[in-house]
Amino acid sequence: MTIRTLEHASHSGMFGGAVPDATMAAIRLLGTFWDADGAVAVEGLASRAAEVPDYPEARIRAEAGVPDGVSLIGRGAPIDRVWNQPSLTVTGMDLPSVVNASNTLTPVVTAVVSGRVAPGQRAADALAAVQAHIAAHAPFGASVDYSHIELGDPFLVDTTGRLFQAAKETMTQAWGRDAVEIGIGGSIPFIAELTEVFPGAQILITGVEDADSRAHSPNESLHLGVFRKAILAEALFLARLSDGA
Repeated sequence: MTIRTLEHASHSGMFGGAVPDATMAAIRLLGTFWDADGAVAVEGLASRAAEVPDYPEARIRAEAGVPDGVSLIGRGAPIDRVWNQPSLTVTGMDLPSVVNASNTLTPVVTAVVSGRVAPGQRAADALAAVQAHIAAHAPFGASVDYSHIELGDPFLVDTTGRLFQAAKETMTQAWGRDAVEIGIGGSIPFIAELTEVFPGAQILITGVEDADSRAHSPNESLHLGVFRKAILAEALFLARLSDGA
């Protein structure tokens, strides 16, 4: 999303305090995405009502690297916020960098906003809700334009299929402890499309990682012990399929 308030840059000493710059407008606008608790404040973004297992807040804090003194955001059980509620994250911004800063009113700022859609809501409806919110909250008459919009509908696994149960059983064998079903955000939009084309397909999404893998971070890694167990689980599952079990 590109926020514009001026036709060109101007000296902040000459016009600051009277003329709105795009950085100020972007901060004010993006800040309306969340309420005082950090929960998403965009009307029309839905949540899913579902039971979640006990998952201590201390564990989430440790896994995500939240230091002491920094609070979690949102409301409800922490794991419910991750599995069943929508989220909005500003993942990038184009504006003057610190090293290139000058006493200038910035005319235009571009931000990348990533949204996680809860199961049960179409991505197009979520996008419409966010855009309606932006139109209602753009400050100082700032103009907002959009580009490179990508949509992916949420996907909720059907856990009743026999192949799904077989996969859980082989994972339990490989790890030596019961497999647990989790909800997680991810950008795999073709899965929802695949289920529309092949409604009878049984689909299970797995990832060879844990919290310490730090997916998408500069030092993303893979624990070799986890990798070996994942390979074993897959081999056991394929063997079971070949036996017709």
